[in-house]
Amino acid sequence: MRTLFVGNLPFSSTSTEITNLFSQHGTVNSVNLIYHRETGRPKGFCFVEMDEEGAEKALKALNGVEFGGRALKVETRKRDTSPKSEDGPEA
Repeated sequence: MRTLFVGNLPFSSTSTEITNLFSQHGTVNSVNLIYHRETGRPKGFCFVEMDEEGAEKALKALNGVEFGGRALKVETRKRDTSPKSEDGPEA
């Protein structure tokens, strides 16, 4: 499984629309639209979790494609799995 960052979404985007768009390239496991904590309004980005092959196809096919009048920014986000230190960065 791979998680894709999808930015520059129209603020009117729904999970269903995003699922429909990405499912053309593979199996979509989840869509997590991000909302502003205080206003409840969409922030214009989401995370789409897909199977590896579908994610690769979607990444190549949808990055820069116009969706709702905006050019999507689709990229793979690497998660930082290193242990966090409470002392801050090491010198």
